[in-house]
Amino acid sequence: MEAFTTHTGRAVPLRRSNVDTDQIIPAHWLKKVTRDGFEDGLFEAWRKDPQFVLNQERYKGATVLVAGPDFGTGSSREHAVWALQNYGFKAVISSRFADIFRGNSLKNGLLTVVLPQETVDRLQQLLEADPAAEVTVDLVGRQVRAEGVTADFELDENARWRLLEGLDDISLTLREESSIVDYEANRPSFKPRTIEV
Repeated sequence: MEAFTTHTGRAVPLRRSNVDTDQIIPAHWLKKVTRDGFEDGLFEAWRKDPQFVLNQERYKGATVLVAGPDFGTGSSREHAVWALQNYGFKAVISSRFADIFRGNSLKNGLLTVVLPQETVDRLQQLLEADPAAEVTVDLVGRQVRAEGVTADFELDENARWRLLEGLDDISLTLREESSIVDYEANRPSFKPRTIEV
């Protein structure tokens, strides 16, 4: 997993609330087991509308999504996180996230930032007035910055450390590989073993 420290990029205002994971990535995209290739399915139904914000040329290449409240509700699916990442988003800002979606995001390297709704509204207004405006998401300083907006945010210290170090669950386990090998080598012979194939 790529480490996240500070990211600066253009952003997209998504003025919709209660966006569920089926809207983020429809269920028929869940047949794949790899983490790649979901960008075409991101908000698939809404992208059929030429006026949808992701279809607007002025927001092409944006890497921060500034969403309405209750983003990521609905069924648990990591594919929603992968679709956002595959499209190019590094961070999502909202006033409220669904717990499971937020957990999946943070474990997969997508920073989800909770800010007060009035701050989200100010960011969205800025981006609508100036689509070239950049937003900085500073995980080191726990702060979001944009023209006329400076907002501190909180994040669980363990999640923050994992993002700063670029560690997912597998990486964390592999950090203890030598201890695991030592443990397995010293287990009594009468206990079950994992046999190498």
